[in-house]
Amino acid sequence: MVAVDRRELQDLVRSQLQVLLEKNNLQGAKVLLVPVQPADIAEAIEGLPETMQAIAFRLLPKSEAIEVYENLDSTVQQALIEDFKRQDVRDIVDKMSPDDRARLFDELPAKVVRNLVAQLSPQERQATALLLGYGADTAGRIMTPEYIALKEQWTVLRALDYIRSRAFVSETIYYLYVTDAARRLTGILSLRHLVTGHPEQTIGDLMTREVISVRTDADQEDVARLVQRYDFLAVPVVDTENRLVGIITIDDLIDVIEAETTEDIYTSGGVQTGGDSYFQSSLFNIARRRVVWLFVLLITNTLTTTVIRSQEDVLQQVVVLAAFIPLLIGSGGNVGAQSSTVVIRGLNTADITTKQALSVIWREAIAGLILGIMLGVVVMGWAYLLQDNAEVAFTVGISLIAISVLASTTGGALPILFQRIGFDPALMSAPFITTVVDVLGVLLYLSLARYILGIGSS
Repeated sequence: MVAVDRRELQDLVRSQLQVLLEKNNLQGAKVLLVPVQPADIAEAIEGLPETMQAIAFRLLPKSEAIEVYENLDSTVQQALIEDFKRQDVRDIVDKMSPDDRARLFDELPAKVVRNLVAQLSPQERQATALLLGYGADTAGRIMTPEYIALKEQWTVLRALDYIRSRAFVSETIYYLYVTDAARRLTGILSLRHLVTGHPEQTIGDLMTREVISVRTDADQEDVARLVQRYDFLAVPVVDTENRLVGIITIDDLIDVIEAETTEDIYTSGGVQTGGDSYFQSSLFNIARRRVVWLFVLLITNTLTTTVIRSQEDVLQQVVVLAAFIPLLIGSGGNVGAQSSTVVIRGLNTADITTKQALSVIWREAIAGLILGIMLGVVVMGWAYLLQDNAEVAFTVGISLIAISVLASTTGGALPILFQRIGFDPALMSAPFITTVVDVLGVLLYLSLARYILGIGSS
């Protein structure tokens, strides 16, 4: 049996599906999609021309269409909604899980959302309104109210009967939650422990009373870290009175982790996403978002020119010093970028806390010193071979050591400082750190050159 790479399979399905649709062979396209997983069908539809996406989606049976729709990118979901008839929309949106529906509504214009909400069944309308009532990026916004809650006095037999009746309308049955008459969360029970219990045992005898839960206003990124730390498949969400209002499952948190990581990567590169898919935004919007940081860096870089002009007398007397400026600031920028990347990632994953600030900064300073010595020795030898001037070579080597310590310390300190004052540490990204090191590095280099070479001020 020949193994086929998943990406190759997706490309194959998409290309064959497009060929069949171009030939108007709808029955062949329908047969092609039968053995394909919903997530792969969604990706194949996303790769089709816009005029074919709605046609391909309509070929799916209703039982599969909902899951495929939930896996589609939000922009494709919006496009399909515009193409569907009113009843088609109601059937799809009404059967979506509440958390996926709330995520879709976040992406749609308010007028469209109002029309869709009006078409939902009363039960689904209430569930959606509950989620949309919580703040963006909170546990309440991404939870689902579709869970199974048991009572302490129930027997195992009764609980199993109840689970059978609710299994297909619940997000997961692997974790079972126990609540009292006021819906307060009192315990948790795994399906494994339930099915291995005696039929006449009560849920109170089997459940675990120490339950790890999150509040509805908890940040979704903190919830993701919690689930990652304890290897949960789901986590219960409670309100201020400890009443169980929903659960968050691992599949939704994987999406959160991916979205947060993507945002951090874009931010660290000086790119504003605005919450939209970067590669599906217009070129004008992309340029508008990227130019903000570039203007900031452009203005900041003019300080480097100012520093060089203020030290013109040094460069005029020893012109060869100018040749090493790109090497020094480039190396310093790279060292600073490495430090900031490590520290920003550590802050985002909670491996580093602001309480550890001094030890982290000190560690990065020592790392910068070691790197500087290693690089400085090589550059010193290279500079001597090029210029045959020991004083210039020594100046370049010592400057690189000093710049490396400066860059590593700055790269470690600024993200921690930003987090402490309430900003995203990713703002202290590689481009910004590099610019800071450029300005200070040039000033440090030319000041050391003035001192070591004995050049007086003009």
